[in-house]
Amino acid sequence: MTRAARRAVLIDGLPVAILGPVALALGSDPDQSAAQKAWWIAATAVFTLAVAWVLLRAFRRADEYLRKIQLESMAIAFAAVLVALQVATLLDAAGVIQLHQLMQLILLGGMAIWLVLADLRTRLHR
Repeated sequence: MTRAARRAVLIDGLPVAILGPVALALGSDPDQSAAQKAWWIAATAVFTLAVAWVLLRAFRRADEYLRKIQLESMAIAFAAVLVALQVATLLDAAGVIQLHQLMQLILLGGMAIWLVLADLRTRLHR
């Protein structure tokens, strides 16, 4: 059952894994035309909907214990994203980097942290 659930999350997560870097690449240019901004916003919106779909399906198929692991892993990843966004905001204010270029990368990193933690904790506790 756990292997099938992992495989289903992998298949459901494929659009997320593809759309995240696409949205990141589309948004990396600070001087965009209106059409480029529209494509970036569309790719980011579809990416966000794909993330919500994966989360919904993962929580529906999980039992109470797996839901607990998922939520705890998500909380740790959320804290990591908050810290990374705070550091990026400070670096942006200092003129070292542009927050625009790092924001999506930080969010993708947070999702990676969440998924890796949830998978490791599931494998180690069963």
